Amino acid sequence: MRILIVKLSSLGDVVQTMPVVHDLLVAFPRAQIDWVVEEAFAPLVQEVSGVRRVLPIAQRRWRKSWFSAPTQAERAAFTQLLRAQEYDAVLDFQGLIKSALVARSARLAQGGFSATYANASELCSYEWPVRWLLDRAVPMPRRIHAVARYRLLAAKALGTSAQGANVYPLMAWSAAAAAQARWGVVLAHGTTRTDNEWPESQWIALGQQLIAEGHTVELPQAGALELARVQRIAEALGPRARVWPALTLAEIAERMALCSGVVGVDSGLSHMAVALDVPHVQIFSQARAWRAGPVGCDYQVAVGGATAPGVDVVWNAWQKVQAVYAAKHPSPTPGTAA
Repeated sequence: MRILIVKLSSLGDVVQTMPVVHDLLVAFPRAQIDWVVEEAFAPLVQEVSGVRRVLPIAQRRWRKSWFSAPTQAERAAFTQLLRAQEYDAVLDFQGLIKSALVARSARLAQGGFSATYANASELCSYEWPVRWLLDRAVPMPRRIHAVARYRLLAAKALGTSAQGANVYPLMAWSAAAAAQARWGVVLAHGTTRTDNEWPESQWIALGQQLIAEGHTVELPQAGALELARVQRIAEALGPRARVWPALTLAEIAERMALCSGVVGVDSGLSHMAVALDVPHVQIFSQARAWRAGPVGCDYQVAVGGATAPGVDVVWNAWQKVQAVYAAKHPSPTPGTAA
């Protein structure tokens, strides 16, 4: 069976779709799975075990010059690449007009079909015309976790099961890294939404506690604003804080897999921490942990809610997940500074 996943963005949503790949391969062990994704996220999806071919799309960039000759040439080349393969099933996990139109452009095998959501779910993106753009519209519960929604769409569309724990195809990467020396604790502070941010002073206070416990503090960054922030944090914390250079998503994931754990806001890097199966505390400043927070793992927890938590709440949660992880993975011991 040839299956095309259409999930374009954003980073967190792309990561949370990854368990679908595992589900599909359990149901169809010989399935050939391709994935259409925004070009910025393509290097990470290329690391997903079970994905045969990644088709990068550049809709975000194309919108800036939609009718220019170079953009039209790129769009034509993408369409040619998309239609080079015929598919038995094309699954639109985005539920937006832009993604449904991509799914609709794919070439179907005889008897093949395309599918998307029949209705909106709470706090999930959805544009109602998509149900008329593709062959099958799959009903969804009104209130459902994002990962469960993706898995349920695939299961209902293909007549399979979405039971069992979420299995991310990046976990094997983390398992391989577990035998190596551990780095410090990643503070995943960056977010594209200002209402998801956690105060800089609290990151510094948390970093001081981590350093006092023997960790180094790892500070990823992307772009000028984040770089300026981590430089201020690192200056306040001293030599045991390490600012990462600009890295690709795949390089960030590789480093995160080697770390003792991650504390992060509701962001793509936090969802990567879940996928990498490392100890993780996810900070929420909105009442949406039920929809996007970690589930099914006792060393990955959400804190906060309608309002952001204080440093003491985050610290206590970190202590608990670290202890649980250490009990389940006695060698090497998480928390050992690199």
